[in-house]
Amino acid sequence: MRLELPVIPLRNTVILPHITTAVDVGRAKSKRAVEEATGADRLLFLVAQRDPEVDDPTADDLFTWGVMAVVKQAMRLPDGTLQVMVEAKNRVELLDYVAGPYLRARGEVHTEAPIEDSSTARVLADELKDAFERYVSGHKSLRLDRYQIDALKATSDPAVLADTITYHATWTVAEKQDVLETSNLEERLKKVLSMLLRDLERFDMDKRVAARVKEQMDQNQREYYLREQMKAIQKELGGEDGAGDLESLREKIEQSGMPEAVKSKALKELDRLERMQQGSPEATVARTYLDWLVEVPWNKADNEVLDIGHTRAILDEDHYGLKDVKERILEYLAVRQMTQGLEVRNKAPILVLVGPPGVGKTSLGRSIARSMNRKFHRISLGGVRDEAEIRGHRRTYIGALPGKIIQAMKQVGVINPVILLDEIDKMSADWRGDPASAMLEVLDPEQNNTFTDHYLDVPYDLSKVFFITTANTLQTIPRPLLDRMEVIEIPGYTNLEKARIARGYLWPKQVKEAGMEGKLEVTDAAINRVVDEYTREAGVRNLERELGKIARKATKNYLENKWEGLKTVDAPDVPNYLGVPKFRPDRAEKVAQVGTAQGLAWTPVGGSLLTIEAAVVPGSGKVNLTGSLGDVMKESAQAALTYLRAHASEWGLPEDFHTKYDLHVHVPEGATPKDGPSAGITIATAIASAITRRPARMDIAMTGEITIRGKVLPIGGVKEKLLAAHQAGIHKIILPKENQPHLQDIPEEVLKGLEVTLVEDVSEVLKIMLAAEPVPAPTPTPPADRPQPGAGA
Repeated sequence: MRLELPVIPLRNTVILPHITTAVDVGRAKSKRAVEEATGADRLLFLVAQRDPEVDDPTADDLFTWGVMAVVKQAMRLPDGTLQVMVEAKNRVELLDYVAGPYLRARGEVHTEAPIEDSSTARVLADELKDAFERYVSGHKSLRLDRYQIDALKATSDPAVLADTITYHATWTVAEKQDVLETSNLEERLKKVLSMLLRDLERFDMDKRVAARVKEQMDQNQREYYLREQMKAIQKELGGEDGAGDLESLREKIEQSGMPEAVKSKALKELDRLERMQQGSPEATVARTYLDWLVEVPWNKADNEVLDIGHTRAILDEDHYGLKDVKERILEYLAVRQMTQGLEVRNKAPILVLVGPPGVGKTSLGRSIARSMNRKFHRISLGGVRDEAEIRGHRRTYIGALPGKIIQAMKQVGVINPVILLDEIDKMSADWRGDPASAMLEVLDPEQNNTFTDHYLDVPYDLSKVFFITTANTLQTIPRPLLDRMEVIEIPGYTNLEKARIARGYLWPKQVKEAGMEGKLEVTDAAINRVVDEYTREAGVRNLERELGKIARKATKNYLENKWEGLKTVDAPDVPNYLGVPKFRPDRAEKVAQVGTAQGLAWTPVGGSLLTIEAAVVPGSGKVNLTGSLGDVMKESAQAALTYLRAHASEWGLPEDFHTKYDLHVHVPEGATPKDGPSAGITIATAIASAITRRPARMDIAMTGEITIRGKVLPIGGVKEKLLAAHQAGIHKIILPKENQPHLQDIPEEVLKGLEVTLVEDVSEVLKIMLAAEPVPAPTPTPPADRPQPGAGA
């Protein structure tokens, strides 16, 4: 059946058939619709709005299903609102709307079709009644009087039962509208029953949760009551003795950001502490332990600067050179910057800076921390021989404390500092354990996120710490420990680099500390003289001291005899400030000599000239090697001699020279130990010159390892050796061909002034070094006649 009736839109409610209820009508159009209905057959359509906030709804704002209702009574309230009592009759599917001064629609009125199987209808109805009764008793806000419940239980019509339950239930408008639009009675009963059972299950869950919460609250109240009792008892026994702040300690534990496992252990320890007599030794140990747990950082971190341009500027500002170290730091930060915000685990690198003293290893750590905006802490490992200094002591020992690592973390207060482990090669072991073994866990990026200190006895995350270690040598670092670190070698500075560091970094610092800014200056020549004649080191520590002496002495002179303007210290003035020169700079001999060759050597303080002398005297073939030579250098001399014997005819050597002559090879400055294979071709040249009497050129310096086949093998320290030759006034160099790539490390201004010859065989060296013709041996001077004993004049 189709009808055309006025429409009343409903806000936040759905009215179902078989329901009699009051509806408040306040909108003008709705009032007109009520007046139209009461003036005619008193019928109208009631339809729920999709959005209750719409004040002037159209067809699109209303659901397509509603109910046809009869207006029983309409009463105007004092505020102008109409209160209309309506009785809903049938479901209506709204087909279309008619234009007019109020909402009016044509709808299809549906009549209820009974369920064919009466037993099914009866079972569903009984289950609905039972479920709704439990629903009413379990609902916290739904209140129905006994009369309504009894009326529902007495209802025999399943359709009336389903619609009435849906109307009274506290379901959403969408859920009730879904029931209204279900025209099939059996499906509607099942849907209502399903929703009731869903809510009943939720009620049961709420009860269980509430019971657990109540039980927990009762337990917390009990614990609070007992703690308050304990405080009162302790106060009566003689004061609180530190127990008054246990609650604040509990709050610190809760707010510390500890992992749940650590927090659980801390709270358990706090509970033990509360049961102890405050002031007892056990209570003191427990309190100290808890203080350590809350004071080490668990999740607080510095906001690091992820800008490689800024970092490069800071590193260049603080340190000259150190290209490899700076590049490695910038690589790490570049990856951090690119992966910021991504789920990527950026493991902090473990660097070991290896180099001689004074090259800036320790200060580099401070610069790295400053460039990354991180806290910095230095731990000295020199002389550490107890494993407990790294891992800490167990709490069973009197005076136990955490190890140096956890102490450092507490001091910096963040989980991502830069920690410098200084002099890691100076650790040793004794009966108390091997600290190097304890460092394995600290410096392993794969496992230091669960580092366990013996004192804390809980896992601690060190994976965000940027560890930098320093060492003077790798020889004393255990291999398993070294394997966990990236090795970056920092060679000693050359004299040219020292002069630049002094000019750009050291001298301005010393002048400022002496208060002589604007009053004192030093020339480049004076700096070069200090470098050459007053220091001999790989680093710049002594150079800084010597420049500090100049600044301090100038300060004293200024106070005694003030001068106007800027006073300049030049090279001739340096002895007046520093005294007699301490070292003699290398000066090459330029005249070709028999049995002498000019070599190049590497030392921990840089390169130097190495003059090798050889002499042949009548004898029985003995070989004497002097000059504090090491085993490797002696073997180089033996290899050179074997090569010359094997090629005696090629170089015009006497075939029996090795049986009729003794050979003496000497390297001057005999008090200085010397070793290494790089003097091989120099020794061969000196021996060949001595045996053939062909002078060797002294304006050429050479370096290279020799084999008994005459091959010239590559060597190390090319940069230092070539700079030493340049400073000594030698401009021609013989170098192994395989060392050619190392020439790119030489400063351009130095390389331009050098003529480098690359060789692969000793024969190439001897052709260049030895003169074409031999020189005669010197004629011995006969001794003067001496008077015979007893002879008179």
